[in-house]
This record gives sequence, structure tokens and C-alpha cells, in this order.
Amino acid sequence: MHGHGGYDSDFSDDEHCGESSKRKTRTVEDDLLLQKPFQKEKHGKVAHKQVAAELLDREEARNRRFHLIAMDAYQRHTKFVNDYILYYGGKKEDFKRLGENDKTDLDVIRENHRFLWNEEDEMDMTWEKRLAKKYYDKLFKEYCIADLSKYKENKFGFRWRVEKEVISGKGQFFCGNKYCDKKEGLKSWEVNFGYVEHGEKRNALVKLRLCQECSIKLNFHHRRKEIKSKKRKDKTKTDCGESSRKKSRLSSAEEASKKKDKGHSSSKKSEDSLKNLAYALYRSTLNDFICLCFTSVCKMSIKRPTLLDYYQNQTRKHMCKVCA
Repeated sequence: MHGHGGYDSDFSDDEHCGESSKRKTRTVEDDLLLQKPFQKEKHGKVAHKQVAAELLDREEARNRRFHLIAMDAYQRHTKFVNDYILYYGGKKEDFKRLGENDKTDLDVIRENHRFLWNEEDEMDMTWEKRLAKKYYDKLFKEYCIADLSKYKENKFGFRWRVEKEVISGKGQFFCGNKYCDKKEGLKSWEVNFGYVEHGEKRNALVKLRLCQECSIKLNFHHRRKEIKSKKRKDKTKTDCGESSRKKSRLSSAEEASKKKDKGHSSSKKSEDSLKNLAYALYRSTLNDFICLCFTSVCKMSIKRPTLLDYYQNQTRKHMCKVCA
């Protein structure tokens, strides 16, 4: 007996201890079976303050990194500026930058652009020149777009065409003037374009397609060279050939007519000479008349005809039988 006024056995405490130890072993085995491979072990003791602070710092840094990645560059910049002013003091006006010296890509291209690039221009290439050269390579250099607003002062502006203008037909199928869109009566012109670029005088032959009104503006001071197509040249050549043939035909016809006139005049002269000879022979002969064959000398005599018969017939009747 142990003294609490009851009856106890000596083996009761041992039984309770054995049951509790069995329960503990069962819970540990169940936890091991249910534990996942990436699951951390449970700490039975309370963690140290330093360990807790490190864990909190890691969580905050992870959240801050997530928010910064979600921002764009400008929002990130404003956040850093605001944090700097909050911790160190100051004004936002001190952080405003001056935009006077800012340059866009278009400004860089305008400063370094060239109408024509030579080998000398490509010697010392900076990034500005490379950007301008890259833009120049994308231009189409067959026909030009012209600015004829100052044509009375003999001042013209030319530039190459862009891809949109080539697709729409501006400068080739439509008038190449910047402020004109006519497509009828277009003519091609070749202009010697003189310009000053980066303090250096240069020349370039440029082709243009302009309507009649804009062609008058282009040739206001002096006429430029017009470029004609091959079909027109062939037509002009054929027209010239036909005209030369007609002239040759006319000249040959005139020569033939002249020859005919000469033949008629020679025949008339021969007839007149024959008449004179016959008359002289008629006068010289008294009773007999000599043969009228003047090609060969024939002294055969035939009957004397009357002079009237000779003039009426003018045939071989008055020739001898041998010559006839």
C-alpha cells in the first residue's frame, strides 16, 4: 500500500508507461510514412530570433524582387528616386534632366545623311554614320522626288524614294513633284543636280518623271535633257527611213523623166539633122537620089522621090534593098 487510502498494485505504472511508448513509436512511424521528400523536418524546439529575422528578410527580398521585375524601366526609376528622397532628403526638381541635348534616331540620320555615299565617306565609320548608311541602303535610287516650289529662283530639292512611294507609284507612274499627283502626259528628264553637302560641292545625274506643267517649271531657266523611250526612238528612225525612201523614189522618178526628156530632145535633133541632110542630097542630085542609109556609105541610086513623099512617109521606102 502506498498511502492514498486506496488499493494499488505494484505493476500498474509499468503498464501505463508501456502503452504510451507504443503510441509514440506508432506516431513516429506514421509521420515517416506520410512525410514527403521535399518536406522539411519539424522542429520541436522554438527557433532563435536571428533565424527568424533571416527568414523574414528573405521573404521580403523575394517580394521586392518580384515587384521590381513587374515594373518597367521608368516606374523602376521613379521608385528609386522616391526612395532616395525619402531616406536621404532633397527635391524632385534636382533629379529632372535637361532634354535640350537629346537626339532621336531621326536627328542622327539628318545630321549624317548623304545623297550619295562614296568610298571615302565609308572610311571612318562611327555609329551615327552606320545608322545613316543603313537608312541610305533602304532607299530606291531609280527616280527622284522633286521640290519645285522655288523654281523661279532656279533652286530645286531632290531626294530618293521610300518603299511606300515605290509601291504607290509616286515618282514613276505619277508626277514626281512633291505637291502634284497627275499621271497623264508624263515625261522623263535627266538633270545634273549640283548640291553642297557637309561643306563640299558635289554633282549627280538624276532622273525625274514630271507632268507638262511641272516640266515647264523644271525648264523655266534653261531646258534639260529629255529621256525618250526606245519605242519612240525606233518610230523616229522608221519615219526617217520612210522619208528617205520617198525622197529617193522621187529623185529616181525625176531622173527618169529627165532622161525621157533628153531622149525626146535627142530624137528630135536627129530627125532635124536627117531632114537637113535629105534636103541637101535632094538639092545635089538632079535625076537620081542617093540611098538614105546614113549608117553605111551606099552609093546606089534609086528613083528620085518627091520631097513631099519623104516627109510624109519617113520610112525605109527611100532606102535601097541592101540597106533596107
